[in-house]
Amino acid sequence: MSFYTQFISQFLFPLHEKMKGHETVEKKALLDESQWFEKIKIQTQQQDRLVEFLMDIRENNHFYQQLFSELNLDNNALSQADVLTKLPILTKDIIRANEEQYLSELSENTIYLSTSGSSGTPLKFAVGNERISHDVAAKWRATNWWNVDIGDKEAVIWGSSVELSGQGIVKTLRDVLFRSKLFPAQHLDSKGIADLFARLSEFKPAMIYGYPSILTLLAEHAKTNGIKFEHTGLKVIFCTAEKLYQHQRDIIESVFNAPVANGYGSRDAGFIAHECSEGTLHISEEDVIVEVLNEQNEPCAIGEIGQLIVTNLTTRDFPMLRYNTGDLAVLSDKKCPCGRQLKVFSEVVGRSNDMLISTAGGIVHGAYIGNIIREDLAICHFQLTQLSRINFSVKLVGYPDKTIDSLSMIARLQVVLGEDANIICELVAEIDAESTGKFKYIINQYQPSS
Repeated sequence: MSFYTQFISQFLFPLHEKMKGHETVEKKALLDESQWFEKIKIQTQQQDRLVEFLMDIRENNHFYQQLFSELNLDNNALSQADVLTKLPILTKDIIRANEEQYLSELSENTIYLSTSGSSGTPLKFAVGNERISHDVAAKWRATNWWNVDIGDKEAVIWGSSVELSGQGIVKTLRDVLFRSKLFPAQHLDSKGIADLFARLSEFKPAMIYGYPSILTLLAEHAKTNGIKFEHTGLKVIFCTAEKLYQHQRDIIESVFNAPVANGYGSRDAGFIAHECSEGTLHISEEDVIVEVLNEQNEPCAIGEIGQLIVTNLTTRDFPMLRYNTGDLAVLSDKKCPCGRQLKVFSEVVGRSNDMLISTAGGIVHGAYIGNIIREDLAICHFQLTQLSRINFSVKLVGYPDKTIDSLSMIARLQVVLGEDANIICELVAEIDAESTGKFKYIINQYQPSS
């Protein structure tokens, strides 16, 4: 660790957080210790925190005062180990319908944020200092897992207008001191991608943080044009905000010559999980309770895919209690070689519309499609859209020195999607990203009637 990084991480950043009223440093110290606790101790402390959380919102949150009363949940019932199963699943529509009742009475220094609305209508929600302190501390702990710290040079590649619109003079000055540089990545065309790769190389970061789709576009640009990322001091690339596919991890690591660390979280639900250097996606279990449920809202077995439901114990100002993230996930009972005892995901699959439906009605994981398409070494980039039960379209971008066999690709996709699948294949020069800078490989516009 350089002297400058030590100064930032051990003095200036703690001072910065204290002046903002955050308990980030204290929280980080607790997280550094608790990650090594035995599972039973982690679970016991989590249950104690859940009871405290429920008691608090019962006293201070109008929405939950009424709900707990209707469900006849007294203090004794709220202290039971199975209390979560007695509570309804929280959805964005419920929050919107009860917005005026949803902010707790004793909330102080809360700020209202909004989701990007990329999967529908944006959700307006509030966060307080406790939630912010947890998210910053949890991310800080995760960066330490990869031997990087606050003050090391960080490149943030971001395209969401929610974040980009918040760049004021004070934040810009702070980022300069902390050596964190924002690289806007909206509406990237071929020239924009080339320029972004060049500026990233010139910056020489120790860590990169951004969307996997944008990082993949950068890597594909470098591979196509025979350009090398010359900086050898890059320690890790943190991917977040989207589903990370294996083909993305492979090409990003190959071009940037650094490991990719997957992270999972959202603006509304908070920081939830991050990958350690052993490749395990650890859940921030000290503050976050995750449930993976089937269509009957019953717990899925280990290894079974289901809806991801999150209770964030740092959100008493604006309670996220059994909140349906809209994402699909799979829990694992893996014991990580790193020694951390935190619960783990084997996979966060992504949103339900990242899944396709075969012509026979079966669910097809978007990653299967990616694996099939990536078997053709002539293909650089792709996007597959399901238009109806049997109609699909696929856009393919090829490497300049190779030829794509469209008929062969359609035949291989029909094996998974159905022999009667009508697949229109289009060879294109490039595929546009969304306005947020994100890029979707799989788009499902078909929702069968129930």
